[in-house]
Amino acid sequence: MNATSSTSVVANGLLSNGATPPTGQSESSFNGSQHEPTNFAAPQNGFSHPPYQMHNEEIVHHLYHAGFQTGNYADTILHVHQNTYRLHAIVLSRSPLLAHLMSTSPQSGAQRVIYVQLEHEPEVTQEGFAIALGYLYSSVSLSLIRPDNARGVLAAGCLLGGMDELCGYAYDACRQSINVETINEWLEFIDTIPSSPDGSLTPELSLTSVFGHFAQRLRDDVFHFLVVTLPNALEIISSESDPSQGRTGRDTLLRVFSLVPFDMFKTAVESRAFEIGSDQTRFKFAKDVIEMRKKGIARGHGAEETVVLAFGGGHPGGSAVHVTRKIRKRPLWKVNS
Repeated sequence: MNATSSTSVVANGLLSNGATPPTGQSESSFNGSQHEPTNFAAPQNGFSHPPYQMHNEEIVHHLYHAGFQTGNYADTILHVHQNTYRLHAIVLSRSPLLAHLMSTSPQSGAQRVIYVQLEHEPEVTQEGFAIALGYLYSSVSLSLIRPDNARGVLAAGCLLGGMDELCGYAYDACRQSINVETINEWLEFIDTIPSSPDGSLTPELSLTSVFGHFAQRLRDDVFHFLVVTLPNALEIISSESDPSQGRTGRDTLLRVFSLVPFDMFKTAVESRAFEIGSDQTRFKFAKDVIEMRKKGIARGHGAEETVVLAFGGGHPGGSAVHVTRKIRKRPLWKVNS
């Protein structure tokens, strides 16, 4: 994404990310999803499409290619990361953040110059920001969202604001990307999201996190994957009667849970939705996980994780398996005078 302040395609077009719809397909219909383009009006007088719809699509096509990708007739220079974009104030004003920067940044000369500071927003990637910028010009940017860049796009869309559809697409791509191969990355992500003891987001996070309410939704999605989707995919329950058959699946589940942040690990193991067999099976599983965690994620934290099985199956409707963590007491040394 080596954007430079020139009027070439490389300036804003980002040749590696640039999005040229297939021949005969316009930006408003090419969005890389199963969603249908928005109709401007219902068919009238025998026309399958309003007579002005093609004209509107041509305008969007021109704005994206001549405006965003090549930066023609730009009146605003935007600096972000190490990139420079030649853009247009009337389009940028669709973003509340950019509109605020344009109205509050001191100007000198014919062109407006604004700076977007992202030092404290590591989740906003260069590619994600470029896709979100392009979305201000055309929905063709939706076709650029992939599982590997979706979180960066979501962060950029939430930061710029006024992009509910883009954020929705990016969030769906994030949710669908959670699998055995990517779960470690998602666990590292949710470990950066502070939560209260009941698993909900802290009040501070809702005000400061770039993801806003999507942070809790992503956290819930990861939890659902751990508790429901993954055990079902590994066929943990069906293999309980034949331990040798499910050894590989159980080993995979053990490995994944050994990396789960403690609060989520505790909530998952104690959840009735975590159906991997009997209470004894769940207790043995938690015990094995804790042994693995001692050598990894829990090592050096000065705390000891334990699991107990309540006699009689616990209170009605609750869990018989309970996970706790206690801070190790430092030894006291007696000094003789």
